[in-house]
Amino acid sequence: ADMVVVTKADGNLKTAARLAKTEYSRALRLLRPSLASGTPWAPFVMTVSSHTGEGIAEVWEEMLNFKREVLQCGLFEEKRRMQRVSWLWSHVRSELLDVFRDHTQVRDLSVELERQVRHGAISPATAAQSLLDVFLSRDVTTKVT
Repeated sequence: ADMVVVTKADGNLKTAARLAKTEYSRALRLLRPSLASGTPWAPFVMTVSSHTGEGIAEVWEEMLNFKREVLQCGLFEEKRRMQRVSWLWSHVRSELLDVFRDHTQVRDLSVELERQVRHGAISPATAAQSLLDVFLSRDVTTKVT
């Protein structure tokens, strides 16, 4: 995390929001380094109230400070490049899963295999392998009962 914002910091929740801020601040010290670990940026926690507006301007200012910091040192573009690759594989997984689930034999077999997995008759790994074998038109060695 680069920044955590605790909302609802107003009314009878103001004390709870302050406590949450303290707890999140402690937790941030245990987390892996943030995106901006190569910069002077240190993750922190803020509280806001959309009801009263308290803290909103300050949060926005810190977001702008963070953006300025990571743009200046090149980390923003580095993160964006990594995200593009992640998005590539996310799209591939999504499309493959759609094609897989739309496969007639997979769709027909999956109903029974899901039932068997739910009842503990076969393992999820065995069921998955059976579906993959059908999808890839390999000899199915797993017997479905």
